[in-house]
Amino acid sequence: MTVWIDADSCPVILRTFLEERAKKSGFALSLVANREIKKREEHKHIKMIVCSKEKGAADDFLVENAKENDIVVTRDIPLAARLLEKNICTLNDRGTIFDKDSIEDRLKMREFSMNLSALGFSGSEKSFYGKKELDSFKQSFEFALSRRIFL
Repeated sequence: MTVWIDADSCPVILRTFLEERAKKSGFALSLVANREIKKREEHKHIKMIVCSKEKGAADDFLVENAKENDIVVTRDIPLAARLLEKNICTLNDRGTIFDKDSIEDRLKMREFSMNLSALGFSGSEKSFYGKKELDSFKQSFEFALSRRIFL
């Protein structure tokens, strides 16, 4: 089993948590991005995969390489939908575990927000990520991880 991180927009405190968790538990952790993402330290269970700068290259790599028993962490809703088509456990950095029912709603909300933005209505959405968000992620991640271990 591998835990994959769509690392371009992953908060540092979340990456740090997952790196420490991988070292402790021994699962493989792969950070995938279009640029080098600094790891805290080198470790045999943690690797950095740098894809081309071509739009969607990291997403395509994740879809092609993640397997059914893996876990992928991403904020990218369209990527999550593609992964769910392959029955890959996908969750965001705030602990939402996506499923086939909820992803449709998320895709519609994303499209609606993009349409509003195109019309000049951009919200004042703040993207703060702190202890509360990390704790929520940890709880969902441990649940997803335990389900993978006992499959």
